[in-house]
Amino acid sequence: MSEGLDEPRLGLGAEAEEESREPVLEAEEVPSQDEAEPDVEPEVEPDEGLPAEEDELPRLRTPEHAAGELQIPEGYGLIEGEPSGGRRSVGVVVARFNGELTGELLKRALDELERAGVGREAVTVVSVPGAFELPLAAMALAKTRRYSCIVALGAVVRGDTPHFDYVASEAASGLQLAGLETGVPVAFGVLTCDSEEQARERLDKGGEAVLTALEMADVFAQLRAAAGPA
Repeated sequence: MSEGLDEPRLGLGAEAEEESREPVLEAEEVPSQDEAEPDVEPEVEPDEGLPAEEDELPRLRTPEHAAGELQIPEGYGLIEGEPSGGRRSVGVVVARFNGELTGELLKRALDELERAGVGREAVTVVSVPGAFELPLAAMALAKTRRYSCIVALGAVVRGDTPHFDYVASEAASGLQLAGLETGVPVAFGVLTCDSEEQARERLDKGGEAVLTALEMADVFAQLRAAAGPA
């Protein structure tokens, strides 16, 4: 009986070996499918995406620093300024009121001027008591005709009285008037916020005002060049 029992065991073993060979053959076919996978190769896709990202980087570094995108149809003349400081002289008027804020605005503005290539010898800083006096100083600087543009820096924080509304409104309209009357670009870098916390979150406006002033100075220079001698 032991021999009879051994035979089926051998038979089962042979069948098991045959069955085990079938999946082995199927496993051998799997590499052949893998050999066709190089046509897909999803790992290559990230490498192909890198140049697209690199192509987008210059768009972030365009001369336009303000948010937004403007599409101008082809065939039209276009004058567009660049915030470059080459051969530019800049006047900066800054209010001493809320000096802990305006001092930081001034620091970031001066840093941006340096990055733009404006030398220290080409920058004049005028300190005034408060934001209400900024238009007077901006007008005086612009009328000297020594400066390509003016940057006005101040911080007005809302209080319990209507004082905030009057000062913020007069500072804005006065600085605009200074630019309109003199033809010298005046950039508005005055913070008008409800709280000191809001103002501190917007201290980069000092650097942004510099870029705006330099861009507008370039626009004005191109306009004068296009107009030719008077």
